[in-house]
Amino acid sequence: MSLVLDEVLPLLPRLRRHARLLCGDSARADDLLQDTLERAARKGALFHAEPGPTRQDAMRNWLLTLMHRLYLNQRRDAREALHDSLDDDDTPQPLIQEPQQQVALRLDLERALAALPASAREILLLICVEELSYQDAAHVLDVPVGTVMSRLSRARERLRAAMADTGSGTSSGTSSGISAASAPGRAALRVVK
Repeated sequence: MSLVLDEVLPLLPRLRRHARLLCGDSARADDLLQDTLERAARKGALFHAEPGPTRQDAMRNWLLTLMHRLYLNQRRDAREALHDSLDDDDTPQPLIQEPQQQVALRLDLERALAALPASAREILLLICVEELSYQDAAHVLDVPVGTVMSRLSRARERLRAAMADTGSGTSSGTSSGISAASAPGRAALRVVK
């Protein structure tokens, strides 16, 4: 079976979010998403999955794999350092309804995430944001499951340290999640296995 546009359209918001968090700015994220969709259209005949609910998950994982490989290729081809900081103009604008503390926490988290090395950011995004299993993340990154687990552990520790440095979060000392709740009303990041 080949790639069907109706199957890809519902995945676009998640793919764009992943590209945005991976690249650190919206222009580069849009370019990466466009390149990913172009490659998927050209290579659609290579995607094989049985129809049903798992086909959508398989397609998402396949598209994330394409995006990850394109991202690595673009970094290697450009031979430039990864631009890890967000431009002030690209900082998401807070929603009017959000309390000020939540807005500050979200911006601190986004900056801390952008300051992480690319490999740490990728694994956090795949496991914690895209909610992939360790096995699916290992497949996307083309590494063993043990590597995913160790990278995730190191990435969580770096993120905890970065959030503690901003004064917006505290280290929890547990592996069950990343606590950012130093004040009432602050939400913790959810860990998905």
